[in-house]
Amino acid sequence: MILIVDDDNSIRVSLKLLLKRNGYEVETATIPAEAIAFVRGSRPDLVVMDMNYTHTTSGEEGLTLLKQIKVFHPDVPVILITAWGNIPLAVEGIRAGAFDFITKPWDNHTLLGRIATAISLSSKDKDTTEVSSSFDRSAIIGRDPKLLSVLDTIERVAATNAPVLILGENGTGKELIAEAIHKNSLRRHGPLVKVNLGGISQSLFESEMFGYKKGAFTGAVTDREGRFAAAEKGTIFLDEIGDLDINSQVKLLRVLQEHTYEPLGDTRTRRADVRVVCATNADLNDMLRKGTFREDLFYRINLITVTLHPLRERPDDIPLLVDHLLRKVSAAAGREIPEVTQEAMELLKHQPWPGNIRQLANIVERTLLVTPSSTLDARDFRAQGLTDEKIHIDNSGRLKSREKTEIENALTEAGGNLTRAAALLGITRQTLYRRMAKYNIKLN
Repeated sequence: MILIVDDDNSIRVSLKLLLKRNGYEVETATIPAEAIAFVRGSRPDLVVMDMNYTHTTSGEEGLTLLKQIKVFHPDVPVILITAWGNIPLAVEGIRAGAFDFITKPWDNHTLLGRIATAISLSSKDKDTTEVSSSFDRSAIIGRDPKLLSVLDTIERVAATNAPVLILGENGTGKELIAEAIHKNSLRRHGPLVKVNLGGISQSLFESEMFGYKKGAFTGAVTDREGRFAAAEKGTIFLDEIGDLDINSQVKLLRVLQEHTYEPLGDTRTRRADVRVVCATNADLNDMLRKGTFREDLFYRINLITVTLHPLRERPDDIPLLVDHLLRKVSAAAGREIPEVTQEAMELLKHQPWPGNIRQLANIVERTLLVTPSSTLDARDFRAQGLTDEKIHIDNSGRLKSREKTEIENALTEAGGNLTRAAALLGITRQTLYRRMAKYNIKLN
């Protein structure tokens, strides 16, 4: 049963009719006092409530009602209704525990999708951490409990349209998680469009994402569809969203909020029927504090957040990953799969891996290709720059020292070439810049 709280009779009636036509039981309340009286005696599956009431525009009464509902029923999802100009108020509501917000006038299809998602997620058993056999995780290797917890989460949300934010260092497999979400979703037969936002300049953002019509600007000699059009009925994966400038963040927010956009030079509004998955290695909370990332966009993209732990925090997965990588590289090279000695495996398990799985893959491939033997031992991996210093996960000072050494070694091996050093580490050039600044590493 869904409870609607709004003092506007036309909104209450239209929402009630819409929800009843789609199979929901509905109750309504005109003012917060009626809503509180209702939730005291009954538990709704979901509450849809306005933030403002006729005698006040501050939103304070709506926030108070939200907090009271959460006192009686902490697990009941609440979707807020607000005007576009009052999105900061909705963001405050999200902080207070609301599940999501919609703006007036809303799109019925979008609203119904968010209601279905909210009810679906809140009704699932959150105590289980088992990943079902039907879940397609073919490209994701590992048995670490932290990884299994991530897989459990994405299995729960894959069949919904909920936006997902994937956090983690470079090379931890954020793209693989995005692929798994898509492959296990109801949109799996549609396209998965991957966009590296860090590679799109502010001036090209609109044309790249929304497309353009012929003649929209100098050089636009034909129509071109944007990334959102290419992802229609499927999933769009927005990688490195932390690199998006403030102006582009505003344009992206409008699409995610209203599910519409206009190609450059076109007067027609297009509908964006896409599922959005974002990823970043940036600290978005720090960016929020500094004002370099919009809070309203943050709450729009992180309805569900999963965090991928670095490889150094799950060393027991390294033998599984090494076996997978050796099979893959050996097949491509047309040679027998070599064995790895126990000493060599221990060496690999005790590295800091600043480039995570990507760096491990780079080391394994290079070692196999330059070693003709049917057995790879520790000397073969040491020849690729690995050392025997053991790393303890809880010793952060020692870990940082070891990571700094790895970066310095890669820079030396690459002769100061940052692009090659980043490739050796399995990280992006931009990430290498950040790590060098972090450890105050300068080129000679």
